[in-house]
Amino acid sequence: MNDALLTIDELSVGFGRAQSVETVTYNVSLSIKKGETLALVGESGSGKSVTANAILKLLPKGSAHYQTGQIRFDGVDTLKCSERELRGIRGGRIGMIFQEPMVSLNPLHKVGKQLVETLAVHRGMRENKARTLAIEWLGKVGIRQPEHKIDAYPHELSGGERQRVMIAMALINEPELLIADEPTTALDVSVQAQILDLLKELQQELGMAMLFITHDLSIVRRIADRVAVMQHGHLIETNECHALFNNPQHPYTRKLIDSDPKGLPVAVSEEEPVLVSTQGLKVWFPIKGGLLKRTKDHVKAVTDMSFALKKGHSIGLVGESGSGKSTTGMAILQLVQSQGSIQFNHQELQGLERKAMLPYRSKMQVVFQDPFSALNPRMSVAQVIGEGLRVHTDLDEEGIDQTICAVMREVDLDPETRFRFPNEFSGGQRQRIAIARALVLKPQFILLDEPTSSLDRTVQAQVLELLKSLQEKHGLTYLFISHDLNVVRSLCHYTIVMRQGEIVEQGDTQQLFAQPQNPYTQELVRLSSF
Repeated sequence: MNDALLTIDELSVGFGRAQSVETVTYNVSLSIKKGETLALVGESGSGKSVTANAILKLLPKGSAHYQTGQIRFDGVDTLKCSERELRGIRGGRIGMIFQEPMVSLNPLHKVGKQLVETLAVHRGMRENKARTLAIEWLGKVGIRQPEHKIDAYPHELSGGERQRVMIAMALINEPELLIADEPTTALDVSVQAQILDLLKELQQELGMAMLFITHDLSIVRRIADRVAVMQHGHLIETNECHALFNNPQHPYTRKLIDSDPKGLPVAVSEEEPVLVSTQGLKVWFPIKGGLLKRTKDHVKAVTDMSFALKKGHSIGLVGESGSGKSTTGMAILQLVQSQGSIQFNHQELQGLERKAMLPYRSKMQVVFQDPFSALNPRMSVAQVIGEGLRVHTDLDEEGIDQTICAVMREVDLDPETRFRFPNEFSGGQRQRIAIARALVLKPQFILLDEPTSSLDRTVQAQVLELLKSLQEKHGLTYLFISHDLNVVRSLCHYTIVMRQGEIVEQGDTQQLFAQPQNPYTQELVRLSSF
């Protein structure tokens, strides 16, 4: 294509050393015109990110091999560019948003310094002017109080805020091509919509092209002009967005389109007793200042949270990043200090010392959003799953091993793999390991903190069905934290909508989705229906 800004032609990439190189992408060919958005979709391990990282030669030196093909950006083959030539393109002419902002942002520097640095390197901008522009861009990508947040370190921001900083960093130099690798995975639907609208606005303003990598087909419908589908390293289908969704040609493409969350929550009785309840729960973090470090103000993370969760039921906790969802969950598990009543099986947990709290730990478990950072990479799967058994039970090693094997079968993992390490498993398998670790102690209550948000749609559907079957089999009680309302609709009997630490609306999930009363809830439901 003569008018293409980027052309990838017959690209094959392999990893390994000497004679043992394993090919992971096979003869991939695609092109992107100026101002066009091409969505690259497929499951984890399909080769999407490898293809994207190859454009700027960001794959690990030494182990990555560009076996065949060319990558031409504005007529220049980037695979043949020197490191100095590539530095002029990276971050300036081609911007990149990575999926995991905590890996991409320097934890030792404030976000403002990192934004100012990229302006200094690529545009030679003075510090004062660069800082002003950085504040403007933080505001553009939806960060509240950008003039304060510019002086925050990455760990002081929420997951959604960190992702927005990454987006600001990629766009601040107004690149000709933006490579966006799962840029909205960790964001709630309202912020996701803001970011997608912002990206589309910037495209029109700058004539910017975009390679948008995602596993969320609802985003593809909203933002893409064309779609390329990858499976097992092969490009299997490319078409105009509308045509691909209306008439997918490949069976795998049809499977992806049909994998959105479906079904209703498991059938439950309304006569079940309350297992977990809160009354007037409050989590305020003090802001200290001055020489004497006196409390000047508070960050009001959660204010007046009250609900009753019945045995075997699921409550969905939804809202934007920073709305207090995860803080509520951590308070219930007594992992952050709070005020107000927290009862488990009618026993007050508030104020219990560590030793008194210990018997409840095995009955209350948690599954986190990112299984890779939640699982100890130095421990085998058997050690990860069995750790709780060694603390909370008197089982001998044989009994522990038998229990580990049984719970792995229950979550559809092969017990023969129990001596492998977490990095040897896919994202969906790692989440199953995290679920097995929570399940092995036979808990009554599980806090699920965004457990499916980082997973492919097909894997997400499998994990969702697993959670439902486990709930039905064991009578498990879930508090499910999510920004994906379609997942909540499929799993949760009751939904609580939070905003800025407070409940704005709550009720039966199906009724709340059908007739939301609060304007904020109405907007969330509207955005989730795309």
